[in-house]
Amino acid sequence: MKKLIFENETLYIEKEDSIIPWVKIFPKKECKELSDCDKSTRDLLINTMLTVEKAMIEFYHPEKINIAMFGNYLPKLHIHVMARFKEDSHYPEPMWGKEQRENKLNLPSFDEFKKILQEKLK
Repeated sequence: MKKLIFENETLYIEKEDSIIPWVKIFPKKECKELSDCDKSTRDLLINTMLTVEKAMIEFYHPEKINIAMFGNYLPKLHIHVMARFKEDSHYPEPMWGKEQRENKLNLPSFDEFKKILQEKLK
């Protein structure tokens, strides 16, 4: 099930179902690679990614932010932005990697983060 967080005429953001704060940013125009986007779409994607990154840092105070653009299984451009913590189940491995431990995170509500992020993206 898709979990829409934000949408405008150029892009939309969905929440990934995960134990960590994780969102995916998609352009509405069909693009396989970032270089396929027109300059205004590309600039908005990058600026939105940075806004999400800064909001995650301010709200969650993570150990690190991970940003990825693989698209091997879903061959449509999208940007993953993830807040990572030493206590998360996979750290320091990627979330697609091997689980390292049982999750011991006790994070603030994603719904609160969502409200803050929506306000920053207006």
